[in-house]
Amino acid sequence: MTDRNAEFETLAVHAGQEPDPATGAVVVPIHPASTFAQDGVGELRAGFEYARSGNPTRAALETSLAALEHGAAALAFASGLAASDALLRAVCRPGSHVAIPADAYGGTYRLFARVLAEWGVEHTAVDLSDPAAAAAAIRPGSTALVWCETPTNPLLAIADIAALAGAAHGGGALLVVDNTFASPYLCQPLLLGADAVVHSTTKYLGGHSDVVGGAVVAASSELADRVRFMQNAAGAVPGPFDAWLVLRGIKTLAVRMDRHCANAREVAALLAGHPAVHTVHYPGLPGHPGHEVASKQMRDFGGMVSFQLSGGASAALAVCAATRLFTLAESLGGVESLIEHPARMTHASVAGSPLAVPDDLVRLSVGIEAVDDLLVDLEQALDAL
Repeated sequence: MTDRNAEFETLAVHAGQEPDPATGAVVVPIHPASTFAQDGVGELRAGFEYARSGNPTRAALETSLAALEHGAAALAFASGLAASDALLRAVCRPGSHVAIPADAYGGTYRLFARVLAEWGVEHTAVDLSDPAAAAAAIRPGSTALVWCETPTNPLLAIADIAALAGAAHGGGALLVVDNTFASPYLCQPLLLGADAVVHSTTKYLGGHSDVVGGAVVAASSELADRVRFMQNAAGAVPGPFDAWLVLRGIKTLAVRMDRHCANAREVAALLAGHPAVHTVHYPGLPGHPGHEVASKQMRDFGGMVSFQLSGGASAALAVCAATRLFTLAESLGGVESLIEHPARMTHASVAGSPLAVPDDLVRLSVGIEAVDDLLVDLEQALDAL
């Protein structure tokens, strides 16, 4: 068993991924079995009975994720939204209230506004970069949790996790942090006071745009058990091959994130100096309002950059159409660079709501290609305007 006090890079390679005791294989085996032989009625061999309830490959992934986030336990799911849904249903009840970011991911907003609202769960959108505003949004006795993204998707706002934890706990609520944009390599919210972390493991943890998955990592065993019940009862679990792909991605997470961050810094600098761009959203820029907080709670500033065009929506669409290396596609966190128009793509579900994103906004997922090639690609797309 890998020592949890080991450095992150060591945990990423070894936690949950020790050599197979049966064969010595240095890569975790894929166990496609749907059911497992019992040594007697109720006598489970290694704790597995039916693959919805548990699978050895998935268990290895959950061990790895818990170690990377320093949680009591992790639970893996079929998607990031499945993970979010299970956590929310484990914690909330009809009549519960949740504070969410004022620029939350479109899928998260849809889950609250179109699914949980019909179950009687209310939500309030609030600027979570302002701890006082977050505290004011909490309804003691009603607010079950504060749902935080940092950096947010797509405007890359930064919330002070430790301050939010204090505000949430002071109002009797839990703090949940969607850590997808940062990844556990750049930020570990549980060490800053959060009660749970959620991930779309599709993104940086998987890292290669070839798997869909999600995870919840809980700070306490009690909360983990509640989510585990929902995981088994509702069954939105990943298949063993999906779990294995995320495990493979985790091994190179640290080195990939270093390159994502280095490339994003140069991309942000190029955009900040281009006359066609009027605003760049990137916490690594000293002028970003969350720069100081991000510097305090993150190892680096991430691989996501968004920017707004002086020419408005038509210019944003033109840039999205003109890049050659940046592929026009949804999602993020893969080794390849992606470009998208959030208002019409990932965040179409918030159109017409208080969370609607600017239509002149372009979002980049900066990949690990040679940065000079990426800069040339963006420059030619912007210059064409």
